[in-house]
Amino acid sequence: MFKTSNFLRGIAFAALCVSGALSQTSEWKVKPEWVHAHEMFLASDAMRGRGSATPDEWITAEYVASEFEKYGLKPGLPEGTFVQRVELVQPVADGRSMLAAPENAGFVPLQEGTDFSVLRATGQSTSGALRKIGPANVDSPVPPGAVVFLKAEIGSERNKAVRRAIVAGAEVILREDASLTPERLRANLESGSPFHPRVAGVEEAAMGANFTLLDVTKEAAQRLSKMPDGTTVSLQLQTRGVARYSYNTVGVLLGTDATANAKVILLSAHLDHLGIGQPVNGDSLYNGANDDASGTTAVLELAHALAAGPAPKRTVYFVCYGSEELGGLGSTYFREHSPVPLDRIAANVEFEMIGNQDPKMPKGKLLFTGWNRSNLGATLAQHGALLGDDPYPEQHFFERSDNYSLALKGVVAHTAAGWATPPTYHKPDDDLAHLDFTFLTQAIQSLIEPVRWLANSDFVPQWNPGQQPQQK
Repeated sequence: MFKTSNFLRGIAFAALCVSGALSQTSEWKVKPEWVHAHEMFLASDAMRGRGSATPDEWITAEYVASEFEKYGLKPGLPEGTFVQRVELVQPVADGRSMLAAPENAGFVPLQEGTDFSVLRATGQSTSGALRKIGPANVDSPVPPGAVVFLKAEIGSERNKAVRRAIVAGAEVILREDASLTPERLRANLESGSPFHPRVAGVEEAAMGANFTLLDVTKEAAQRLSKMPDGTTVSLQLQTRGVARYSYNTVGVLLGTDATANAKVILLSAHLDHLGIGQPVNGDSLYNGANDDASGTTAVLELAHALAAGPAPKRTVYFVCYGSEELGGLGSTYFREHSPVPLDRIAANVEFEMIGNQDPKMPKGKLLFTGWNRSNLGATLAQHGALLGDDPYPEQHFFERSDNYSLALKGVVAHTAAGWATPPTYHKPDDDLAHLDFTFLTQAIQSLIEPVRWLANSDFVPQWNPGQQPQQK
């Protein structure tokens, strides 16, 4: 059951509330009604949750583009446009999948729909060395490229084990599920494509999009348990690719430094969310007010503030990505088709879920992922940014937002976030009623002068020794 929509009022309010700010940059104030107006539109039921690579995401990208133009930004793309169409390849099933091992292993292949369900997959066949995980070795390292089999006995540790396997670069993750019945197997087979899209021309996305997750029956798990670790296991997928599109929005505030190799600043967020999903208490619309309409609002209002003042020394790019929820596909595409060479980007700050204060952070502060990886966070804090170290290192948040796409290519890129694990995360009640608008407005306000300083400085942040991330 959908919640009451404020779509039309949101459009009108957003249109009326963009003027009237004081022109002096030192007195610039982010008005709460501006923040509320953006959220009313972006998180309205009419936007249907801004699903990744959907027409709703496209509408969102156009809204952001219109706001950029209203504030005085120029189109950020070489062809003179704000909206960048992201070319994806969507695999679709063209037959049932199979899990096999070499003939001399004595293993009878497992069949999709009979022995296992595909929950999500890259759409490409793959293979790797079997690594069995049970209670005795649940914390042991996972080799990159492994086929990880998680036994039912690990119980409540299963989700953590899945996350560790993803971070380690596992190819396939198999989870024993004793509750898989023939009826559920058939239903899963008929429920739609589990295959994950990829960026056209790019084999690997940044954010854990390169793994396949299967649930296997108890009987299949017993057969897998008999094989020794290190046995080569292959997943054979039957798919074909069709075109699919996502959308980024790119605006630019031109700086006064016009030298050929002048450094630029990149401020970003993701504009997509989960769209329509499984109902929770009768609600199937995932509004994404915090994740990440709040970050998109931050990018919009930082653009508003900086564009209203004197031109900064450095050019500033403002980017809102599509398909972050599919594994950073929009940011991956932007990285491969950037309007500015990556080595000219001095710093990237991503804004993610800043709609609530994290209870583990000091009052008023945002967490800054990967704090100890570079000197960017500490330097911004010295210039007044209310930022602090990420209190959740075990969650690997640095690798879980769009900053990571650029960080893997050498750009010093981090994410500023509010409450990293709120009760509304990826749930339908991530809506306007669960935002702390006072905190959200103050968080954006606190970033204006530090970002203005960064755009007018010669400071070029650096990775700390051994802390630059590497593509696995």
